[in-house]
Amino acid sequence: MPTPRKGDGRPSPTAVRAVGLRKSYGEKVVLDGIDLRIPAGSVFALLGPNGAGKTTTVKILSTLITADAGDVRVGGHDVAADPQSVRAAIGVTGQFSAVDGLITGEENMLLMADLHHLSKNEGRRVAAELLERFDLVEAAKRPASAYSGGMKRRLDLAMTLVGSPRIIFLDEPTTGLDPRSRHNMWGIIRGLVADGVTVLLTTQYLDEADELADRIAVLNDGRIAAEGTAEELKRLIPGGHIRLRFNDPAAYRSAADALREVILPRALGSAPPGGVPDDEALSLSIPSDGSQRELRSVLDRLDSAGIEADELTVHTPDLDDVFFALTGPAGVPDQPTEKTR
Repeated sequence: MPTPRKGDGRPSPTAVRAVGLRKSYGEKVVLDGIDLRIPAGSVFALLGPNGAGKTTTVKILSTLITADAGDVRVGGHDVAADPQSVRAAIGVTGQFSAVDGLITGEENMLLMADLHHLSKNEGRRVAAELLERFDLVEAAKRPASAYSGGMKRRLDLAMTLVGSPRIIFLDEPTTGLDPRSRHNMWGIIRGLVADGVTVLLTTQYLDEADELADRIAVLNDGRIAAEGTAEELKRLIPGGHIRLRFNDPAAYRSAADALREVILPRALGSAPPGGVPDDEALSLSIPSDGSQRELRSVLDRLDSAGIEADELTVHTPDLDDVFFALTGPAGVPDQPTEKTR
C-alpha cells in the first residue's frame, strides 16, 4: 500500500501496524489475514457491513481480545508481548457508552482520573478542562442518566481523554445521534487530530468516513477489499457520467447527433441508467470519469454545433457506490444498531 508522507516528504511515523491479522470463533473466520498501517496524526476509517470484523479488529488492537495470528504493534508496542504499554498509549470509545448514569458527569470524569492514578488535584484539573472542552460544564453536576444521547457520547469521549492518549479507537461513535450531534462529534474528532492524536474510526455512515478520514479501508468477509483515500476508492468504481438536459426538443436532437460518437461507444456495456439518449426527458448522459478534460470535450462539441444545454450536471461515484460494489448485496447494512463482532 502507498506510504503516506508528511509535508516535508518524509514518511509519517506509524501509530498502528498489523500484518497478517487473523481471528476465528470456532469455525467462523472473522479476520482472514488483514494488514493495516495507520500513520500518526491521521484519521483511518474502517468500513464494512455488520459482521465484517470491524469491532473484532478494534478489540484486538486495544488488547481486549487476542489474535490467533499476526504481528500487531500499537504505539510501537507489541500487542501480544507488551499489552500494558499498549493500554497506556491508547483510549477506546466503544459502540455502547461507558458512562455510569447513576452518578454525575463530573463524578464520571473523576472516576476515570482515579483509574489513571492521577492525584486528587490533577484529576480535578483535568476533569474541569475536559468538561469545558466538550461543552459539559453546565451539565457537570447532573446525573449522566439525564443527558441526551449526544451529551453522553461527548462525556464518553471526554472520559477516554483523561489519560491523554495519543491513539484513540472510536467504534461507531456517532451511532444513534441526531445530525447536529454527529456534526459536533466530527468537530471534536478534527480537533483531536489537529493536536496530533491518531484516530481509528469504525463506522457504517459512509458520509462520516468521507468527511473525516485521511484513508479508508473497506472490510468484507474478514478481508480488506480495498484501501485508499476517499477519492482513490471512488475512482475504482465505474458509473460517472455527464448529464445534459434540454427544454427544446430540436436542441436535444441536435445535441444527440453532435455527441453520438461520444455517447454510443462509451455507453455500450458501461452506461449508467439513462446512459443513452432519453427522448422523454430530453436528456443525454455521457459516461465520464468526471475529469475536466472530458467535460471540456463534450462542451467543445456542443459549442462547435452552436448548441447550449439548459442544464448540465456531473455525476461521480460516491462511497455508497464503492461500499455496495465491494461488499455485494449481502453487505448492504441495516440500521446501524446491531453490535458487530
